[in-house]
Amino acid sequence: MPNRTMSLAKPDLSRSNVARYVQLATLFRRHIESGHWPAGGQIPTVDELAAQHGVARATIRQALGILESDALISRFRAKGTFVNAQKRQHLWLDMTTDWRGLLNAREGAVIEVLEEEDVSHLPLRFHDIGTPTSRYRRLRRRHSREGQIFLVADVFIDAEFFPLIPREALSSTTAMRLATFFPRNISHAHQTIVISAADLEMSALLELPLNAPVCLVDRSAVDDRERLILLSKGVYRGDLVRLDMRL
Repeated sequence: MPNRTMSLAKPDLSRSNVARYVQLATLFRRHIESGHWPAGGQIPTVDELAAQHGVARATIRQALGILESDALISRFRAKGTFVNAQKRQHLWLDMTTDWRGLLNAREGAVIEVLEEEDVSHLPLRFHDIGTPTSRYRRLRRRHSREGQIFLVADVFIDAEFFPLIPREALSSTTAMRLATFFPRNISHAHQTIVISAADLEMSALLELPLNAPVCLVDRSAVDDRERLILLSKGVYRGDLVRLDMRL
């Protein structure tokens, strides 16, 4: 028999412009991640889910198709749909909250440099510290571990100091450690974390469903002349990040 756990509140799918089947796929994914639909358990039928969420059966089938393509569920004719057991240990990423931690690369992490260009303007920042310089070198880098992509970051480095960074460091070093190659002392740094949802670009780069949760992380380093010499704007997969703080 299907697993009949306590029903959840019906979401209002009309509040978003995102296609309903995509919203439902995100909701069903959360049911699996939270254990509401446990591994090995049978989920409600298409008819039951359609009635519960007030949508057509075809919409439910589209949503379940996304989960099936991600190997989260398996559907069997005349038997039903079941949640797959996780094939590997979850790759939790502890979000670092101190300077020393920001300098250390994650063990086993691989960094790809996807783009590199000179820019004269910075994007909007979550915090306003330091005075921007006239030119930056922008790197778009993608981080993965054990084949799992977990971060895409745009790193803006003061163009005056960029030539001082060894090329190999660009694909092996955390953004904040890149600043240690500069001749200026870091007077202070700041980190801001914001919860958001994956847009079309980031869903493709992070291999996530559209509108899946992500963590936006801005990190800035300011030198002893109050110049903003490094800015990192990272987008982490929300399903991999964990923030622990000692109280």
